[in-house]
Amino acid sequence: MTDLELKHHRVATSFGEIAVTETGEGPVLVMLHGGGPGASGVSNYRQNLPALARHFRVVLPDQPGFGASYRPGEADLETRSITEITTDALYQTLDSLGIDTFHLLGNSLGGAAALAMAQQRPERVTRLVLMAPGGGWLPFGPTPTEGQKEMFRYYNGGGPSEKKMAAFIRTMVFDHRQFGEDVVRARYEASLDESHIAFYHHYNAAFGKRGGMDPLWRDLHKIKAPTLLLWGRDDRTITLEGAQLMLKQIRDVQLHVFGRCGHWVQLERQREFDALVTGFLGERS
Repeated sequence: MTDLELKHHRVATSFGEIAVTETGEGPVLVMLHGGGPGASGVSNYRQNLPALARHFRVVLPDQPGFGASYRPGEADLETRSITEITTDALYQTLDSLGIDTFHLLGNSLGGAAALAMAQQRPERVTRLVLMAPGGGWLPFGPTPTEGQKEMFRYYNGGGPSEKKMAAFIRTMVFDHRQFGEDVVRARYEASLDESHIAFYHHYNAAFGKRGGMDPLWRDLHKIKAPTLLLWGRDDRTITLEGAQLMLKQIRDVQLHVFGRCGHWVQLERQREFDALVTGFLGERS
């Protein structure tokens, strides 16, 4: 990260401001972070930027409710889902930045937004990378999953703590020993913004009322972009079995599964992730 020039923008949309960080040059790669407490574009992908910025203009938005972007309120989330809000806000953001077509990558909650964006405006997404995306997945086991329970629990029952953040990270990954106390503390501190906490309560309540993520699996056939699915075999948040529907319904799709890996592929298997993403996005259709 020390050699990278990070450019920061605040882009006005009809919803509120979206914070965007950019680095690198080349074809545009938009990377959407997951929905855990304290998540943001740079925090989720900082370790991947040195490799990816050599090949791409990497665009890292903070999704609504996260990082330095605006916080949807209770009324907003009663009217529309977080994925619907995010999709519209991000397309407005990309339009303001003059970005027409782009590669798109999303993890978990960001994977749901990436799916929705590729379904709604398929002509704009050139290639799509999805890491255990919400909404495109049908669970075979009980829900909420173990990882989802930890996310719901984090801001409840006495509020956030470093102990609860450590428990959350242990659920997200296969081997928590590769993430030390400094990672736990940094993620914990990022989760303490009062406006983010208020948003998270509204988000969790709306999630419960809607019965989970938007059923994006219904429109998987609308995706035209060549698609790479990356999944940890040991993911306890969005489990591998759910990939079967995407493999069946997305017309041009491939799947890479990582053994001894959980929900954070880009962190747990960084080198393989960087190489697979770079190679896939560099292929000619």
